[in-house]
Amino acid sequence: MLETVISARRRDLGGFEVGRVLPFPGRRMVGPFVFFDHMGPAMFASGAPRSADVRPHPHIGLCTLTYLFSGEIRHRDSTGVEQGIRPGEVNWMTAGSGISHSERFEGPMREAHARIEGMQAWIALPEQDEETAPGFVHIPSTAVSSFRDGGLAASVIAGAAFGVAPRFETFSPLFYVHVALEAGAVCPLPEGYSERAAYVVSGAIEHAGRRYGAGEMLVFTGSGGDTVRASEPAVLMLLGGEPLGERHLWWNFVSSRKERIEQAKADWLAGRFAMPPGEEEFIPLPEDTRPSEPKP
Repeated sequence: MLETVISARRRDLGGFEVGRVLPFPGRRMVGPFVFFDHMGPAMFASGAPRSADVRPHPHIGLCTLTYLFSGEIRHRDSTGVEQGIRPGEVNWMTAGSGISHSERFEGPMREAHARIEGMQAWIALPEQDEETAPGFVHIPSTAVSSFRDGGLAASVIAGAAFGVAPRFETFSPLFYVHVALEAGAVCPLPEGYSERAAYVVSGAIEHAGRRYGAGEMLVFTGSGGDTVRASEPAVLMLLGGEPLGERHLWWNFVSSRKERIEQAKADWLAGRFAMPPGEEEFIPLPEDTRPSEPKP
């Protein structure tokens, strides 16, 4: 059953724009997905500007999931991991009790005509796992489970869907799938999850006689039986899972407890978060107490 449709809102992050979908008034989460950004698409005519780099910043209580269609980003975090991500690869970072990381455009992205486009999602952790140790998983494109079915091509990025088993452990039941559809192809939403969504990256789809285009997310409730049809060649991200209950989000912090976010704010302000090796600059804590724009 289609519950709501969310249109991405454009946000300028200082070097390029993103389309912010979640959180949204009235639908702050889809399953455990508490944050969902469409990065770009952006073309850096003279190479990626330094202002596009995301300097070290903190997270608690969540996992970040980065997936690119084009471009390259260099990740560094306070556990000592340094890892590039390229199209079709998966970066899954567990913040848990606290982590800091940077995301920078280096190498080919500093050259002329560099293009960046991808998806950034945050997945809230169950209450019992919110203080788990921070960690990082990288999945190369050759290890991402992919399949074709007629005019549908899919890559299961995280979780379980369409009979494909998870490639790495997630903390709660979820699915995250990249789908490319030929015109006229039908795509079912994975079954067995109580909250599910389809985000249109490009092209257009139809559901129940209505057309939806790029930048729109269709949110469904119920565990199965929903499908969408491509009215033209389309790229989708399918996501969902089981709800975890209310979560508080302030800046880059997610928690089931407001007091834990206050502690994280104090810890970042006092320099008690570890920093990625080799990084000296960082993003200061926002001065005001209003909800601020999260950094990927």
